[in-house]
Formats: sequence, structure tokens, C-alpha cells
Amino acid sequence: MVRILEHAQLPAIARGFSLLGSGGGGTTTILELALADTSAWPITLYDLADLDPALPCLGAAFVGSTMLLGERLPGEAPFAPLIDAAERWFGERIPVVCSLEGGGLNGLTSLLFASKHRVVDADLTGRAVPDLDQMSLLVDHVPGIFATCDTGVGGVLLVQTDRPIDLERVIRSAVIQAGGAGGAVFAGFTVGDLAEHAIHGSIARALHLGTAFEAAADAPLSELAEVLGGRVLGQGRIMAIDLDANDPHVSAVLVDGEAGEIHRIITRSESLAFITDGLLQASTPTIIVVLDAISRDILQVTDLTIARNITIIGLPGPDWWSGSAERIRHVVPSAYGLAELDGGI
Repeated sequence: MVRILEHAQLPAIARGFSLLGSGGGGTTTILELALADTSAWPITLYDLADLDPALPCLGAAFVGSTMLLGERLPGEAPFAPLIDAAERWFGERIPVVCSLEGGGLNGLTSLLFASKHRVVDADLTGRAVPDLDQMSLLVDHVPGIFATCDTGVGGVLLVQTDRPIDLERVIRSAVIQAGGAGGAVFAGFTVGDLAEHAIHGSIARALHLGTAFEAAADAPLSELAEVLGGRVLGQGRIMAIDLDANDPHVSAVLVDGEAGEIHRIITRSESLAFITDGLLQASTPTIIVVLDAISRDILQVTDLTIARNITIIGLPGPDWWSGSAERIRHVVPSAYGLAELDGGI
């Protein structure tokens, strides 16, 4: 079913994608500002069934440090050179666009292209993830996928490989050379490929979540979790943040629970697991949302600081990841080197 998105719905969509970020994916403010021009709205959003499955499609995302995007704002058309290079390599215009990532700021990225492309409501993650080799098309080994990315000062790199990890490492190196943040575009797939090898309806889900969150923002925590389709995991005050001895990017956020229990939130670039009194309560692909207990602001991992009062909600992760053992192994904690935390779905 074709859906018409109005500019007035943008804050709700953005808030929904903040929830789907699971503490990562970057704040949506920059993309909200980029989409502030009301003349670009309304935006037509297509379901996969609305489009010819043979139509070529591309996916776009910002890669690297989302914090740097706030310090060095993207140009007026940051993806234009990347799309031009992809279309030259592909040999024809690519008329359909989806988002690469279905959480955080990149959930909004496909809407930037609505004036020149048909926006399809599908993406390759359904939540925020840190690495490009976790994109669903690569997890399912769809052939012919290639990518373009920034290298800095107008440079463009094109990568085509049968090993997803090569694509991740090469593009990550190029983005570092470009200053730590830049754009990336995936191509070489069709709308039909997305039907089986992508997550469907993330923009619609974000709109639903954001609208429900705004309506119940002042409600009791249990009611808020219910309207979001999730469950309360815990609440309390952050007492300490311990770095993992083996991986300095992994932290354990210790929370003194309201009933005397001890919670731990295990984080990397996203919240990966939630533990109470030593028992695993939730872990990826479950989406672990941390809110400020007073303001109900949706918090990034970087916002978790000592003495902050927080509440934690678990939202169901996309069903796509649970479709096979091969798929789910790319998003459970063992994919991040934390095998002991698998199984908390």
C-alpha cells in the first residue's frame, strides 16, 4: 500500500528511529534539519508490492562517526557523486532507494532522495548495527552487490567483492581517510531482492513507535512499554561504568535498581545486553532502549553517565534476523566477541 508522509510526521518518524537505534546509530537531529524544507513534502512511500520487482534499487547511509557529522555538516548533496559513480558502473539509472540502516539517523536517509527516486519502505538492518558486513543483502550473500563511498575532497571509491568483510574493511579505511565520516551507497540489487533479503516496513514502524511514544511520554513506565509493544527491563541510577579488559570499546554500565537489584547494560556502539543480578534478561537482536527517567529523552550509549537515573525498555527485534541460524549469528552478542551473552532474545 502506498503511504503519503507529511512533514508534520517527521518528528514522530525520527523519534521512532531513535528508539530503533538501541542506543546507537546517531541522533536524528541533522537529518531532521536536512529534511526541514517543507516544499519537499509530502513524500510518497512505497511498499515492496507497489513496485516492479525488476526495478534496480540503491541504499544509502552515513558511515563512520555520527558525532563528527555534528561538527562537520554534510554538504548540500553528499550522496550525489556516490550515486553517479554507482550508476556509471551499473550502466543505467537506478530509480528506487531504500535505507541501508533501519535505526538511528540513517533510518531517515532514504527520505533525502524522495524528489528524484521512489522511496521503498525497506532497509538492510531494521535496527542500528556498527558494521557494513551486517547488511542483510550481504548476510544472505546476494550476488552482484557493490558499494561506493567517500574518500575525501570529492573522491569516490567503488568496491565489489564476494567477501562482505572486505567491503566493510575497505570502506571503513576510506571513510577514515575522508576524515572519519562520510557517505556510502549500495547498489547491484533490485526491488525483488529486497522482498526476501531485507527488513520490510521500518519507516512505518518508526512512525508508529514515535507516535505512540509521544502520546504516552508522560504515562507510567509500564504503560509506555506496552504501547510500544515492549517490556520494562529495569530502572535505577547509574553507579559505575567499567571498561572491558579485552575490548576497550565494550562497557558495563552498572545500575542500582529501585528494589535493590543490580542491573548491567553491556554496550558497544549500541546497547547489546541487559543483565539483572547476574541473569541475562535481553540481548541483541532485541532492541534495548534506555531513557532518562525524568525527561524521558531517548539516550545514546554516549549519554550514559554516572549518577543519571534511567529506565530501560526492551523492544522486539526484526523477525528477519531470526529467520535462520546464519542470519542471527551476525547480530547476537557473539558477533561482537561476547558469546556468553547470546540467548537473551
